[in-house]
Amino acid sequence: MSIRESDEQGMTGYRTTFQAMFGEQVDGMPSVERVAVPLIQRDYAQGRLDARTTTIRSTFLDALHSALTGETSVGLDFIYGEVHTNGTFEPLDGQQRLTTLFLLHWYFAFRRGVVSSEHPWTNFSYATRPSARLFCERLVKHPPPNDLSTPPSVWITDQSWYLHLWQFDPTIRAMLVTIDAIASRFADESPDELWGRLTDAENPAIWFQLLPIDNMGAAEDLYIKMNSRGKPLTEFEAFKASLGQLVGEAGGFEDFGHKIDGDWTDVLWPYRGENNIVDDEFMRYFDFLMEVCEWRDGLVRSGETVTPEKRAKVLFGISNPRHDEHLSFMHGAFQTWVTEPNLKDYFESLFKTTLDGDGVRLFGANATSDLFHACCDRYGDVRGTTRAFSLTDTLLLLAVLVHRQHETKDVAARLRSLRNINEASQFEMRVTNMPKFVNEVTTFMQTGDLDALTTFNKNQVNEEKAKQDLRIKDAELAHAVERLEDHPILRGTLACFDLDPSIAHRASAFEAAFNPDQWSLVTGALLASGEYQRGFQDSDRFQFGSPTTDSVWRSVLVDRGDRGALAPARETLGTMLDVIAESQASDVEDKLIEIADNFTKSRAAQEFFDWRYHLVRYPEMREGNTGIYFGADGHLGYEMTMLRRKVQRSYYRDAYLYAIWSEAGRPVEVNDPWFYGYSTTPRWMELTRSGVGMRSVEAGIALRSGGSSSDEEALEALCEDVGAQPCDDGWLLGIPQADHAGDLVDTVDRVQVGAEILRDLIANGL
Repeated sequence: MSIRESDEQGMTGYRTTFQAMFGEQVDGMPSVERVAVPLIQRDYAQGRLDARTTTIRSTFLDALHSALTGETSVGLDFIYGEVHTNGTFEPLDGQQRLTTLFLLHWYFAFRRGVVSSEHPWTNFSYATRPSARLFCERLVKHPPPNDLSTPPSVWITDQSWYLHLWQFDPTIRAMLVTIDAIASRFADESPDELWGRLTDAENPAIWFQLLPIDNMGAAEDLYIKMNSRGKPLTEFEAFKASLGQLVGEAGGFEDFGHKIDGDWTDVLWPYRGENNIVDDEFMRYFDFLMEVCEWRDGLVRSGETVTPEKRAKVLFGISNPRHDEHLSFMHGAFQTWVTEPNLKDYFESLFKTTLDGDGVRLFGANATSDLFHACCDRYGDVRGTTRAFSLTDTLLLLAVLVHRQHETKDVAARLRSLRNINEASQFEMRVTNMPKFVNEVTTFMQTGDLDALTTFNKNQVNEEKAKQDLRIKDAELAHAVERLEDHPILRGTLACFDLDPSIAHRASAFEAAFNPDQWSLVTGALLASGEYQRGFQDSDRFQFGSPTTDSVWRSVLVDRGDRGALAPARETLGTMLDVIAESQASDVEDKLIEIADNFTKSRAAQEFFDWRYHLVRYPEMREGNTGIYFGADGHLGYEMTMLRRKVQRSYYRDAYLYAIWSEAGRPVEVNDPWFYGYSTTPRWMELTRSGVGMRSVEAGIALRSGGSSSDEEALEALCEDVGAQPCDDGWLLGIPQADHAGDLVDTVDRVQVGAEILRDLIANGL
């Protein structure tokens, strides 16, 4: 694959992948036969063991893992370099990413048992580092066995071809660390599936923009000049000098140099790194402030590389009509913290990262209440396809600055509403919308007018208005509303609740029930209370809650669209929570079990064994991590697949066969029933010895022979014994059924019937 694109400076880039880069070239992309990291590049650093690099590496691999095991792709931005006439590509920028991609390909290839120097992508080396070059060559020539049970580095360093001196080479040490990290992250995945996603020519999981530079001489000269003094001028020192000149030309605030080297440095000093220097922290905060000003001017940078000095000149130079406004904002954004004795304590008074305590809860794996620290530590960093300091955090920090600079009222309430609307606006939360977001958030924080937030999720804005009205009518409900908003599943959206006084007791019941340790029980109790599943238009896919994953519950209970779409879930959830709230039982776990038991007993007494009965009765049928089921012919019945991942091109369970196998004791005489492919494909659970198969169909339990004539006779005798009738595929044991509103519903428990037949098959030697 190769898609030609150009940046603003006229340089041509090509969208490609690590493997495709070496393949047949199209659209004018230069022919690459090998990658050779040149002398001017530093050692491979992504495998270093310091805390920051470990976090970066882990986050990067998480992003690659998500792309390789999901349906989305991840772009790794531009990789610059020169392609020589002999086909050698020397990267100027992108060495770290290319090295990691090489190691990723190598790991999947050896897991598949197909590493060979004949594959073009293996032509990767560190051209002027003999040890690293030889190490890469030997990795390809001597791959580990594909069933390796130890970390790859242990096996590699124990081989005769591994040289003792290599342990002192930082690039090789880093490569070994990354190889082990890759192995740890992808050990449980199918290498064939991963390789397929990685090398998919039409829809690759990981891609980048290859940007050839015709003449790298200028880049080499720049590299030499920067290092000619032994200690290169830091980015911050160069930027500070340029910014000071702009401030002076604009007649801006006085004592800029004194403030930046004095009070403002004191503000950042508690956040300094291990080197006791705050240059990086300064640059990240300036990056945040300049980007906010760019958005205020309607400017959105699209990945192009522009120096901080050029950005500052565009914003703060006298040619910009708003330069005074931008300078005032920047000055205030620093100066406001000078008089704050402890920024960490201040931000903890506004935000929190747990359900307990005061403040507005922030969510996410890297959530922190100290947004200022997070900005100085992460802003501008990109992890995978996302910003390390998210757009939502950017808007919240901006909101705090607006509050500080304009002394706005009701800051806690406004930040809470903004947090809720941010969380609900993930679809709208794109960089291209940030100019509108920034101006709308500024107006909202100054006025408190929710109607100002026109670009955000409109349904959530309307919900915030309704919650404001509810608090006005009954101020005592505010605490219950806030507890629900701060719950990690709901994240600010209460579309699955009636906004009335019932929310008080339902909030307590929800918090007690939706403990991760009880999610498996909640899936049963909620289904016993009603049909709450999420349907998908023109699809035979349905989604319930998950026993393991909060994002699945969020998908089911937190629809970002019209509240009407959640009416069935809202009614069912309310029914279950009311029962829990009214119960005298002190143990919510016991109550959840009781709700499910009462339902199955009632269904059994009515001889009404529908799909809901079976899913509630057998927890194995609710084990799928994603909560996604596919039902035959667009409805839920007696042919259902239960997915542990989001797509059918991964292994999944047939819900009924899995329950039958489990109810029979999971006998080893039966192949563990995993399936793959479309849900419309017949799924047969087979006995290991004979190949005799069983499947659940709408009319009952189907059986088929494994092919052996002697086995077929034994199967025929057993089928005749239990009353099964011959059919196209073999035999069908019809389950007694009754008509209910046009649907045929079992009058006996088909899982019990199937388990008994499975035991009989095994007892008869099949």
